[in-house]
Amino acid sequence: MAQKEGKQNQQRGSADYVKNPHLEGMKEDFLYHINLGTKTNNLPEMFGDVKFVCLGGSSNRMKAFIELIAGELGMEDPKSEYPNICEGTDRYVMYKVGPVLSVSHGMGIPSMAIVFHEIIKLLHHARCKDVTVIRIGTSGGIGVEPGTVVVSKEAVDPITFKPTFEQVILGKMVVRNTKLDSGLAEELLECSKEFSQFKTVIGNTVCTLDFYEGQARLDGAFCYYTEKDKMDYLKKVKEAGVCNMEMESTVFASMCELSGLRGAVVCVALLNRLNGDQIDSPHEVLEDYQHRPQLLVASYIKKQLQTKAKHN
Repeated sequence: MAQKEGKQNQQRGSADYVKNPHLEGMKEDFLYHINLGTKTNNLPEMFGDVKFVCLGGSSNRMKAFIELIAGELGMEDPKSEYPNICEGTDRYVMYKVGPVLSVSHGMGIPSMAIVFHEIIKLLHHARCKDVTVIRIGTSGGIGVEPGTVVVSKEAVDPITFKPTFEQVILGKMVVRNTKLDSGLAEELLECSKEFSQFKTVIGNTVCTLDFYEGQARLDGAFCYYTEKDKMDYLKKVKEAGVCNMEMESTVFASMCELSGLRGAVVCVALLNRLNGDQIDSPHEVLEDYQHRPQLLVASYIKKQLQTKAKHN
């Protein structure tokens, strides 16, 4: 039987993001996949001012995002190439401008979980406080038009459509909560009103383990179900209040909940899955779509920093 973990009792502003007593006895905590360590690097000096961590699947998109945020914050440097902080590894990329980190997480739950473990430990070792983390990405829409930006209300599993994530630990199934910060979602939705060129909605996001069979596509290498089976399932997904489908949100949300980090998922729909399986929009259209969550999140960060500056 699956074991359900209770909600962690902690303050959002706390720097105590990790829940692992074994770290205290380690001579060095080397964050292997991002090539940073507690002895190798001065993490408080490098990252102590971080207030926002934005994660996305694509390395190129996260490079583009840090360039965008630099412009929004007035911190552009024409001579800067925005160096990849963890270039010693080929797994992920990381860029920093002021209090913002831009990090790639690859594709799928395992890749997201690995880098997010290390990012959470990085924030802990750097003694960061009041950090907000946002996943920026792409998704398949469920009943929404292509180009719609979806701010996730809850990240739900693809079977029961409940806000849970199942993690196997020591041969046992542990069930974790995946509810996201509702206040943050509403703040992002409010911020989206300045962008009349695209629509933004709040809805549930279903997270799957793969792109093809897991998302009921008919165009994978294997398919043992009919188009009617597919449509019956997608209609159930829509009836559960789901607006989009992707592959990282449940583990991301569960780790936000465990660590006490304020988290959100902001993804654009590249297509409406009720109308087909293949992404066939022209390249320039997809480029515009992929830019939309970045515009929204960059604007949100800028406004948050401006508000804090006024109060200080």
